[in-house]
Amino acid sequence: MSERESMQYDVVIVGAGPAGLSAAIRLKQLAAEAGREIGVCVLEKGGEVGAHILSGAVVDPRALDELIPDWKDKGAPLTVPVTENHHWVLTKKGKWGLPHIAMPPFMNNKGTYTLSLGNLCRWLAGQAEELGVEIFPGFAAAEVLFNEDGSVRGVATGDMGVARDGTHRPDYQPGIELHARYTFLAEGARGHLTKELTRIFGLRDKSGPQHYGLGVKELWDVPPEKHVPGRVIHTQGWPLEDAWGGGFLYHQDNGQVALGFVVALDYENPFLSPFEEMQRWKTHPAIRAEIEGGRRVSYGARVINEGGWQAVPQLVFPGGALIGCSAGFVNVPRIKGTHTAMKSAMLAAEAAFEAVGADRRGDTLDAYPQALNASWVAKELKLVRNAQPAVSRWGGFIGTLYSGFDMWLGQLGLSLPWTLKHKQADNEDLRRKDQVHPIVYPKPDGVLTFDRLSSVYLSNTNHEEDQPVHLTLKDADIPVAVNLAQYGGPEQRYCPAGVYEFVEEGGATRLQINAQNCVHCKTCDIKDPTQNINWVVPEGGGGPNYPNM
Repeated sequence: MSERESMQYDVVIVGAGPAGLSAAIRLKQLAAEAGREIGVCVLEKGGEVGAHILSGAVVDPRALDELIPDWKDKGAPLTVPVTENHHWVLTKKGKWGLPHIAMPPFMNNKGTYTLSLGNLCRWLAGQAEELGVEIFPGFAAAEVLFNEDGSVRGVATGDMGVARDGTHRPDYQPGIELHARYTFLAEGARGHLTKELTRIFGLRDKSGPQHYGLGVKELWDVPPEKHVPGRVIHTQGWPLEDAWGGGFLYHQDNGQVALGFVVALDYENPFLSPFEEMQRWKTHPAIRAEIEGGRRVSYGARVINEGGWQAVPQLVFPGGALIGCSAGFVNVPRIKGTHTAMKSAMLAAEAAFEAVGADRRGDTLDAYPQALNASWVAKELKLVRNAQPAVSRWGGFIGTLYSGFDMWLGQLGLSLPWTLKHKQADNEDLRRKDQVHPIVYPKPDGVLTFDRLSSVYLSNTNHEEDQPVHLTLKDADIPVAVNLAQYGGPEQRYCPAGVYEFVEEGGATRLQINAQNCVHCKTCDIKDPTQNINWVVPEGGGGPNYPNM
């Protein structure tokens, strides 16, 4: 085994998303204000910053206003303010608009912007580097390192140049250890290191499981006469019948429309395909009218935290903290999480800076959860804490009515005294195939609707083929003996990238894993009914390369 080199920092951050970069910027700002030095590095598994970032996105600039007050003068890519805000309830052929007067004031999009979140991260990375932050794209954090006392010491990047059979290719390079006083995990929803540390430190012993939705997104160039910069549309209802979710359609800059569909992963029918539901949604007359005559130019998918305040785990552990979507600060009714993720990171940075200044290391940053609980993040999320559990429990119509009533009471300072508890983890909701009806989806027309393989092509996904498969099975027999036999093989439908397929070979059926197609959405790690699939990080730089998502 080759000896790994090591590098020492005060704070190591895993993930160059909005949270990770905000934490890095805030640490350097505090050091400059105090006239001190602080060593900060950010690891990013994507080939470049923003390559793996996917979101709608409509961004509330509240946290950015606090972090970089002169962001407009510095050229931040928030250039398209939201000018129209629509919420449609779809039936099979028609729609009706949910009146704005029925929604609490905080649900409007006044003062928000629609943009590419990946481009915002690229801009934030530039701001961070100007302050002296070291950012390493293309290096995946593959392993957590521990001190002798059990506290987190840092992380190690994955080895490069390992062949599929485990041998070393001619280009082999061992990973690098990054040691730190404190390590921040900013991996996004269902991060693989976050998952490991959650198990080791029991970070969910009190909160219970997180809940997720899968967002499938496309970017379209539309005819100029159809483009209305700043127009924002959200939908619920059709085509979903026995699942909860909805669509979004945002008119952004450069004549483009970002549209997508989110399906909550607590659905019961194993024959449901979130990808196919998104394609079917586009055929609705109201949605077709927005993009018909245009051209699809990009595609991607990613899971989203939907558990809300009561699903936020313990945020700190000896030697580190969870920030952003690694912890899950999405405001589900508002369909926004960037501002809350950034603010959580800023508060964690302030706690870590204080600890470093006191020459501490490896302990728990208790000041971070205390500050977060006293912040506007907690206030905002507590106000909407019952929304997602309500629709999950009672369905779209009753759940929406209950959520609206609860949020209005909260707006008036009269919130209900109870918190709705979540159901079990999303993988436990699937029913057996003999308990449900199959779903027959229409074939793609290649103009408005598409298949998964042509879609993955537009995500610019690439993995070095001669490397160990990063979608690992705890037991190779379970996919056929259990998943296919009892649930109809749901992995071949819930994956939005065509990674999993059952093939006949020599008179026997086996699961084929096309790992090179993986867009790192993490659905399989969440929805596999037996939790037999374990997503581990592939070689750094692999995965999608989203240019403007």
